[in-house]
Amino acid sequence: MAALGRGAGPELGDDIKLATYTHGQPSSPEDAKFRRPMVMEIIEKKIEYLRKENRTLNIYGSVFLGTTAGCSGILANFIFRYCFKVQHDALKTYSSLATLPFLSTVVTYKLFVTDALYSGNISQENCVVRSSLVGLLCGVVYPSALAFSKNGRLAVKYHTVPLPPKGRVLLHWFLLYQREVKAMAIPLTLQMLFGIMNGLQHYEAFESIRSREETVHED
Repeated sequence: MAALGRGAGPELGDDIKLATYTHGQPSSPEDAKFRRPMVMEIIEKKIEYLRKENRTLNIYGSVFLGTTAGCSGILANFIFRYCFKVQHDALKTYSSLATLPFLSTVVTYKLFVTDALYSGNISQENCVVRSSLVGLLCGVVYPSALAFSKNGRLAVKYHTVPLPPKGRVLLHWFLLYQREVKAMAIPLTLQMLFGIMNGLQHYEAFESIRSREETVHED
């Protein structure tokens, strides 16, 4: 992602030079008067291109992390359905566990990472920490809690597991899924790694695009 759109910069820079000079000949005041609008138009096009490139980068980063969160939600749903021996409403639970973590990740990433980068008051370390936390919370904790809630209700509704005794509700549910839920360590590790990688690439690409945009403004 950090290498998006590198091929377009030199061509636009050459256009600016060609608009200012012709075959190395100095420009007369009359020529400069007519060429100035052309140069401004080229600069505006380059700035618009860089902004479009930045928007594309933001979409790719959040969608990638959201997709991995959706996959994590599907795995969590499978684990809890197996633990609670639930056979009902499979399509409903799988669709919600794939969609809701995806949407929550995309929205949260935009609010806590992308918007913070645009504000300009976020460091590289802060960006990486925020991105990894989004991957952890929205890609593992939230899907696991959602899968437990939905499938736990179905298990109680259809009596697929024994009801918990009074005073030992949490312990009862924990004993039902304590072994199988260890498989969630896989998406936990992956979401942390993806969050760190995505945060690093997003910050580096954003800084590169912003520096090129500042260079265009100076020109």
